Amino acid sequence: IIKKYEKGGVDFSNVKSFNLDEYFPIQKSNEQSYDYFMHDNLFDHVNINMAQVQLPNGEATDSAAECDAYEQKIIDAGGVDFQLLGIGINGHIGFNEPSDSFSPKTSVVDLQESTITANARFFDSYEDVPKRALSMGIKTIMMAKKVMLVASGANKADAVEKAIFGAITPKVPASALQLHQDVTFVLDKEAAQNIINKLS
Repeated sequence: IIKKYEKGGVDFSNVKSFNLDEYFPIQKSNEQSYDYFMHDNLFDHVNINMAQVQLPNGEATDSAAECDAYEQKIIDAGGVDFQLLGIGINGHIGFNEPSDSFSPKTSVVDLQESTITANARFFDSYEDVPKRALSMGIKTIMMAKKVMLVASGANKADAVEKAIFGAITPKVPASALQLHQDVTFVLDKEAAQNIINKLS
């Protein structure tokens, strides 16, 4: 995207950006924060207006108030036009972990052990991984006009299969996307292997 921008192929000046989630608590200066990641990998290299960039604040002293304020900013902006997602090995999207119910709006999430373990490779140790996060809720995600989910690697194959072909259940949060009117899955061969086997 940066290379395309540098060649004049894309303009970010009118873009409004809302990040999906953030660890909590975490300092913005921490190289594993999504705030740091977005600046380092995109915002600092394109002509986006930082006044139009919104990121959940992992440094907030009142996490619940931060979530409510973030949700209101999304509403005030008219919602999300394009939502880009990944998927966890347990089927989570954003940091919406498997649960007994779908989370409706941006909220504080307790991360499950599988998520903490999967993300530990980015930190010095398991103990350093934040155990909570701020995340857009399933309803907030589902209100986006268009959704794209990108997944790669064999370790995502089971979650991808359940998301597309399994029961719609909060036990597999990504399964809610079956109800979205405009969703695209972009998969490499490994992540799609269960589906390839099912359809072959």
